[in-house]
Amino acid sequence: MVEPGYDSEGETVAGKFVLKKGSTGKFHFNLQAANGQVIATSEAYESKSAAMNGIESVKKNAPDAEVDDQTAS
Repeated sequence: MVEPGYDSEGETVAGKFVLKKGSTGKFHFNLQAANGQVIATSEAYESKSAAMNGIESVKKNAPDAEVDDQTAS
């Protein structure tokens, strides 16, 4: 059995996007960390292609995203 976060050769793997179709027929994706924990969930999309576009958008726009901490007074 392969441990979460590792491939079959014991090498560390990155997280992954998991695409799902809900009971309403709409699509959404989860961003899953290497340890299997869901760290982000998308909005619901009408089509699989729209959800795939959402995944590509996150991959393109988020690698260097800054944190905008709006909790400070």
